[in-house]
Order: sequence, then structure tokens, then C-alpha cells
Amino acid sequence: MKVWVNGELGRTEVSVFDHGITVGDGVFETIKLVRGVPFALTRHLDRLAFSARGMGLDEPDQDTIRAGIGEVLQGADWELGRLRITYTGGIGPLGSDRGPDGPTTIIIAGKQKSFPATAEVAVVPWPRNERGPLSGLKTISYGDNVIALAHAKRHGGHEAIFGNLAGNLCEGTGSNVFVVRDGRLVTPSLSSGCLAGVTRALVLEWVGGDEEDLPLEEFAAVDEAFLTSTTRDVQPIRAVDGRILPASPGPITRKAMTIFAERSAADIDP
Repeated sequence: MKVWVNGELGRTEVSVFDHGITVGDGVFETIKLVRGVPFALTRHLDRLAFSARGMGLDEPDQDTIRAGIGEVLQGADWELGRLRITYTGGIGPLGSDRGPDGPTTIIIAGKQKSFPATAEVAVVPWPRNERGPLSGLKTISYGDNVIALAHAKRHGGHEAIFGNLAGNLCEGTGSNVFVVRDGRLVTPSLSSGCLAGVTRALVLEWVGGDEEDLPLEEFAAVDEAFLTSTTRDVQPIRAVDGRILPASPGPITRKAMTIFAERSAADIDP
């Protein structure tokens, strides 16, 4: 594991008064590393900036972050790795107000284990708030995800699936969801409150699909579905709440997996 904090390679400490620690004031990106090279880095840095703006944080300096990534990845030759960029409000008071010292930027890189070939998911009883101020932002406020994932694992799942306040399918704790509906590939629209996943966007561009609302109760009865995320790519769903799906992967999922593998191998920064 290699770490860079505010320009210092090898530094592993941040202040106990950092707003990311005291109030969860920050955003982040996780990026797949393929033989030490970040995949879709430009898209991830653009989303980091989008999330920072949504939190009211100063715009991240992308040149500085790219330089830090270069330092962290020197000599990294892992077949599969993970890069995490965390950007917080910096040192602040013990409350919601921010301090004057500016942000904290942390870059961490290390090896990544491959995800299982298929996923079993469990729908959790707590909805995402698609009307909340953090909706659609990739923030470090992950307490609800921690609770939801633990719930899913107690119920035999590898990932937790959220609905939203409108009663529609939303997303996983760290993934987007695609389902096959009447022969069409469908994923919840961004208005559902789901994160604008980089892999989600690439699947829509490369494979095609529709963005639309899907009542959460319909998800329990789907015949074919898959998860997408930066570190899992396209992962077929094998079971929903213990119900085994007829095919995993089904034909449309298999097509998506093939196209994504081919296109991502051909372009490291699409």
C-alpha cells in the first residue's frame, strides 16, 4: 500500500481535527488499476470535481492530483489494483462550519482482489433519499452503506440494494444496478438518487440501454440483472433475496460483459 497526503509521499497521518474525520465532510473516488495504470482516470477526476462542487468544497487541483497519482504509482505493477482519492474540507472546528486552512487530499494505492464471478444481493429496508443534499454525490459519509452491507451479509448477500423514497430501485452500496426488462437493458435514472457511476455510463455508451424508473417490487422478480462498479466491471447477479435467477449471466449480461471487456482493454482512459 502506498500513500500520499497533501504532497507528501509516505505520509500516513492526518489531523484529528480534519473535517473528514469529525463530520464526514469530504468526497472521494475509487479507480481501478490495470497493471499499475488507472482506468478512466479523466472521468473519475471530473466526477471528483462534481462531487466537490456539490459539497461546496474548493475545486480540486487536477494537475496536483495527477502528479500525486504518478508518485504513488511509481513501481506499481499489480495485475489488478485500487486507487483511492479522498478530498476533505481540511482542518476545521468541532462542528459543521469549515476552517480556513483549505482541503486535505489523500491518495492511496494498493492491490485489489477480484470480485466473485457472480453476486448475490439483498434488498435492504432503508431507502435512499433522492431529494437529499448529498444525492448523486460520492461523499465519504458512508455510515448508511456500512449498515446496509452488514445487513445484506447477514441475509446471505454480497451486496445490498437500496430502493428510494418513491419506492423505485436505486443502487447498491458501491454499485449501480442493471436489469433486463421486457428484453431491454434498463438501469435507474439519475433522478432516482443513484450515483452517476463511471462503469454505468460506459455500459450505457458501449452496450446501450434505457434509464427509467423500476418499481422496487419488480426487482425481486427479474430474470436477468447485473451490477456495475469501478472494481467489479460487469458482475452478473445470481440471486436476489435468496431467489436464484434463471440465468447468471443471461444473454444480455454476457453481451455486456464481452463488450465492456473488449472496449476497456482497447482504451485505458475512455
